[in-house]
Amino acid sequence: MPEALRSLCLLRLSALGDVTHVLPLVHTLRSARPDLRLSWVIGRGEHRLLEGLPGVDFIEYDKKTGLAGMRALHRTLRERLGPDGRFDALLQMQLALRANVLSGFVPARRRIGYGRERAKELHGLFVNERIPERPRQHVLDLLGSFSEPLGIVRDEVRWELPVPAEAHAWAAAQWERDGRPTLMVSPCSSHERRNWRPERHAALADHAAALGWRIVICGGRSPLERQTADAIRGAMSHPALDLVGKDTLKQLPALLARADLLVTPDSGPMHIANAMGTRVLGLHAASNPHRSGPYSDRRYCVDRYDDAARRFLGKPADAIRWGTKIENEGVMDLVTVEDAIAAFERFRADHPTPKEMR
Repeated sequence: MPEALRSLCLLRLSALGDVTHVLPLVHTLRSARPDLRLSWVIGRGEHRLLEGLPGVDFIEYDKKTGLAGMRALHRTLRERLGPDGRFDALLQMQLALRANVLSGFVPARRRIGYGRERAKELHGLFVNERIPERPRQHVLDLLGSFSEPLGIVRDEVRWELPVPAEAHAWAAAQWERDGRPTLMVSPCSSHERRNWRPERHAALADHAAALGWRIVICGGRSPLERQTADAIRGAMSHPALDLVGKDTLKQLPALLARADLLVTPDSGPMHIANAMGTRVLGLHAASNPHRSGPYSDRRYCVDRYDDAARRFLGKPADAIRWGTKIENEGVMDLVTVEDAIAAFERFRADHPTPKEMR
């Protein structure tokens, strides 16, 4: 990294999974230059998840504030940057039009963005350098390549989410360790058409419960998450611990870390669980697990993305644009209960309990 590079700004507002994917890049930058002044323009909820991350100055932007909020952000940055008034470099890591316009209010000499093949929503107007073009990358690897124009190549992946001790204590108090493995169900993503049917979650959960597994359902405070959890429990023949709406964003990583296996569609909890070292049974048809599945281990994912591409787009997955979302009505019905049970049994075969090993 050039010695002249003293200050750097990241712009990635959302979502929870994506900002989790940015964490390894932050650790790469901090390891290479511990003295680097690093700022991050981020959304409010995402800041709550990452608050306390060492060596990062977070600046919140609320998209509801529109142009007035962008101007206020510009003033805040000018005040923090002092007489010089500009960052040495900006990493513009979000392609949405609002984020592109917002980046124009971040004063920086170097403005690093995506390559031309990925750029959209006027992205090219707001950058003067681009990251390398590489085909078929996982989102984490794509975001990690933003260090390369700065002269740094990532040599390891570290998340190290900032989870306080009191969050771990809260999670530990939710159930006692009694030797039973725990299947955690996080049934809702931020895109409703990625979600699996509640009765199918219930069937998988009953299969696990019949084998002695503890079932825990988690989720946020939205009406959809409450209704989905109620529908799952109503369709189950075994009991489940319902923690929906009871945790905070700081407690969520600690809660996910206590699970042996998480079942979820493509969602923020999928990537947070992966960052905490928990294996994930991902349910994929609307999105490609090779691009946006759990980064560390996708052996226990259900992959019906190619089936979805053929049914709804008339082409195999290899023939459509990388990263295409297939969020059509009914797409997740391609994921069957038998698919999920087979993935669950793959996990059990690789991770037998002490009782099963005897």
